[in-house]
Amino acid sequence: MELRATFGQNVRRIRLGRRMTIEALAQDAGLSYSYLGEIERGLRNPTLAVIEGLADSLAVEPHSLLQR
Repeated sequence: MELRATFGQNVRRIRLGRRMTIEALAQDAGLSYSYLGEIERGLRNPTLAVIEGLADSLAVEPHSLLQR
């Protein structure tokens, strides 16, 4: 599996575990919800700044979003 797909699945799993909507997470991370949806589906390659922002919004360490 590609790393971007793993990243997207981890973001979605943690977001849903925290009962956050995609809109709420996108707003908190400063992203559009459509861009975040593409990240979760493994269609986008997020920058390090986006990875860091999502990790902050989800209250996790950035490396945990990249673990397979």
